[in-house]
Amino acid sequence: MLPTQILTTVEQTFRAASGRVLATLIGLCKDFELAEEAMQDAFTIALERWRDEGIPDNPAAWITTTARHRLIDRLRRQQTYTRKLAALQKDYQQPLTDTERLSESEEYPDERLKLIFTCCHPALAYDAQIALTLRTLGGLTTEEIAHAFLTPVPTMAQRLVRAKRKIRDAGIPFGAPPAQMLTERVDAVLTTLYLIFNEGYTASAGDALQRHDLCNEAIRLSRLLVMLLQSATLTPPQSMQPATAEALGLLALMLLHYARRDARLDAEGALLTLEEQNRAHWRHEEMAEGIALLDQALHLQQPGPYQIQAAISALHAQAPTPAATDWPQIAALYGALARIQPSPIIELNRAVAIAMAQGPAQGLALLDQLGSVAELADYHLFHAARADLLRRSGQWQAAATAYQAALTRVGNQIERLYLERRLREIAQRAETTTIK
Repeated sequence: MLPTQILTTVEQTFRAASGRVLATLIGLCKDFELAEEAMQDAFTIALERWRDEGIPDNPAAWITTTARHRLIDRLRRQQTYTRKLAALQKDYQQPLTDTERLSESEEYPDERLKLIFTCCHPALAYDAQIALTLRTLGGLTTEEIAHAFLTPVPTMAQRLVRAKRKIRDAGIPFGAPPAQMLTERVDAVLTTLYLIFNEGYTASAGDALQRHDLCNEAIRLSRLLVMLLQSATLTPPQSMQPATAEALGLLALMLLHYARRDARLDAEGALLTLEEQNRAHWRHEEMAEGIALLDQALHLQQPGPYQIQAAISALHAQAPTPAATDWPQIAALYGALARIQPSPIIELNRAVAIAMAQGPAQGLALLDQLGSVAELADYHLFHAARADLLRRSGQWQAAATAYQAALTRVGNQIERLYLERRLREIAQRAETTTIK
């Protein structure tokens, strides 16, 4: 039996560093499957070595160096050993035996951004581009990615295998494309960063509500992408403006959301909705930066879905109290978003905004229309939103049924506890009403 501390450290290191390690290895050998195998070897070795030798001061550096060792071992067993090993040693001049000197600052600083652009090559299907990046860079499981796409797990697993083989067989180069070819990949890159952030902001499974490693990584990479696009606009000034505006909008959206991270849980770790949060605990400097970035994006006069979402978040950020929220404007923005990017989830959010602006009955009528949409049948937030509107309208039994439906579909433990709390409140209200 392995000590709990070692298991915890390995899990934390994987969550925090696997994307960085994998991007570095892929950058060196240009082979997704080989890099994944080498990294998996390193984590397996860690479970054995750390038990006997103790946990190193820098676990991520230890994993990176060990993975490089394993990569060389695997290359020796391949016919391409001489060519690839020479490239590997050229790219990495430090002695591979030094496991303590390697620090994050010595990693290739833009390898992860290169990996995103490689995964988002137009030779791959659009969904496959995004899914592969989430798997390799974001470290998301196949189940988490399937949840993000509202897709069956076996389907997503096959999609990932095919994408990796297509990159290998087609000889897709590793790295960002020339400036004149950036636009054909930017949409998929933005979507990937958006989904990585979403998974970090509200984890689809597990005991923690937020995965700060994913949120911080998505924000960091979005900043790099903005810098890349802004420098690229100097060459083709007009063609790059829509992509630059949307990258700015996405970064603004992330900052505006993540600025609320300290207020999303109460002192006991229970979930607080936006309406329940103490706004004094929001990070207002980050919100101000997000609003400033949104202004930069809007100045380019190239509207897009991320800018619209950022504008919605800005309205929440600027409301001093929940009652002061400009729900009619938010509902109108969701309507504009639905026209640009039709989606059942956007329609769900629009219905909630209309309910807050015009009353629960209006929102419930719209949700009833969405009830037949297949993508929402197993989406727990659809049932949770419906339950909340039924609660607000005093339909206790129907609300309880909807909360039960949400509970059978939720994967995150913090969200589950919140839904259970609401269900208990509904039961108490229903009992009180019956007694009267």
